[in-house]
Amino acid sequence: MINTNEKLAVYNVWANDTLLRHLDKTVAETGQPIPANVLRLFSHVLNAQYIWIGRLTNTPSPVKVWQEHPLEELHRMHEQTSERWLGMVRVADDAELSRTITYTNSAGDGFTSVVSDIFTHMPVHANYHRGQVAIKMRDAGLEPINTDFITYCRQLDAGQVVSL
Repeated sequence: MINTNEKLAVYNVWANDTLLRHLDKTVAETGQPIPANVLRLFSHVLNAQYIWIGRLTNTPSPVKVWQEHPLEELHRMHEQTSERWLGMVRVADDAELSRTITYTNSAGDGFTSVVSDIFTHMPVHANYHRGQVAIKMRDAGLEPINTDFITYCRQLDAGQVVSL
């Protein structure tokens, strides 16, 4: 049986890693920094990983929702949060998947969500913002990178991606 939560979590790590490597390559090839609006959006993606990990573990997040980070820091954040997120998804049993958590969002509104929904939300949310990153890169005259889920699946099936 395929663990969809795990597959989406691994995909999300791949997509973030693919985008980070592409941003590094873009800087190296153009000699220009990544546009601030691109970094802002991708910072938000990685901030969200910290925030959701904090919510799921009832620990404070070290970052704010729209806190901005330089490219070097995004690499560090990706390393720190991705491994932890994957670990949480992989060990989640039925009790964990059906557990509800109550939290307050950045606007101060309270919510209750099921862990399995959060596990789905994370990669979907990140995908939405990676799409925005692609648009902002193109607007700045830079070539975006394809981080579509099906692209990941094709590369995985062709043995071009090492499963984490």
